[in-house]
Amino acid sequence: MIVETIVVNHFQVNNYLVICEKTKEAALIDAGGDIDKVLNTAKKYNANIKYVLNTHGHVDHVAGICELKEKTGAKVFLHKDDNFLIGHYKDHAQIYGFQKENAPEIDEFIKEDGFEIKLGELVVKTIHTPGHSKGSVCYVIDNAMFAGDTLFCESVGRTDLPGGSYEELKDSIENKLFTLSDDIKVYPGHGASTSIGHEKKYNPFFGKSGLI
Repeated sequence: MIVETIVVNHFQVNNYLVICEKTKEAALIDAGGDIDKVLNTAKKYNANIKYVLNTHGHVDHVAGICELKEKTGAKVFLHKDDNFLIGHYKDHAQIYGFQKENAPEIDEFIKEDGFEIKLGELVVKTIHTPGHSKGSVCYVIDNAMFAGDTLFCESVGRTDLPGGSYEELKDSIENKLFTLSDDIKVYPGHGASTSIGHEKKYNPFFGKSGLI
């Protein structure tokens, strides 16, 4: 598995291009914009972007979907509980300084925990992790987890936006993510990568050495 981090838009969102080394099938984890950067990275590996896997529906993570879909035909996934955010896309785009265009089209809604997607010889496993938003998910591929804005390096996602809930976030992290293997590498939606083991120990919100 090849993982390339592509930092996009004025919110400095981490988008991740995940490539099956054998088949060259690729998935983009979130599509926040700067699509030429994404396509150039895919071209470097001769990879075909088959899917866009959204960790959640906030505008900074979905603003590039329309352009990418137009240029690649990639199939777009999002959890059903964040469809209401797509419905407010134009308003949010205007508020947060993104181009006010049509809302991105979602091809398939993830409806259950544990939903799996095959990417070449890789299997993408979905964990529903509400808290940052109702439809937040994390994607686990082999020994890597793409956490969106649920879990950061020594931090967690904000819960004061529509659909956010601190209690749901706490449950998602403590009872879902922290039950995973310590050596799983965590690729967050913003900032540096980390690991489950590091966050279980040092996360100031929920780690054993935390301050809260």
